[in-house]
Amino acid sequence: QVQLVESGGGLVQAGGSLRLSCTASGNIFSMYAMGWYRQAPGKQRELVATITSNRRTNYADSAKGRFTISRDNAKNTVYLQMNTLRPEDTAVYYCNQNRGPLNYWGQGTQVTVSS
Repeated sequence: QVQLVESGGGLVQAGGSLRLSCTASGNIFSMYAMGWYRQAPGKQRELVATITSNRRTNYADSAKGRFTISRDNAKNTVYLQMNTLRPEDTAVYYCNQNRGPLNYWGQGTQVTVSS
């Protein structure tokens, strides 16, 4: 059973930064693509960024130029560095591991950006 544990969320003022972390257990972490998604109140969950096993990255337009996804396979951890945060980035952020037909999710971490 795969477990994904996120950390690093919190309250920050607009223009500030946060770094989210997600550590996976019980699997061969380096083999799989990882991603960050977010869900704001009343909205659907949406893609923020993904990183493949060979470190190819993809970003939502809203994240380009401000967020950076990275991974440390030795630590079974994926990161999301978020800079120049905006109030509209407020959401619960979820870590995802993509195994093709199987997807695993973390419990989420709240990010709140005040104006």
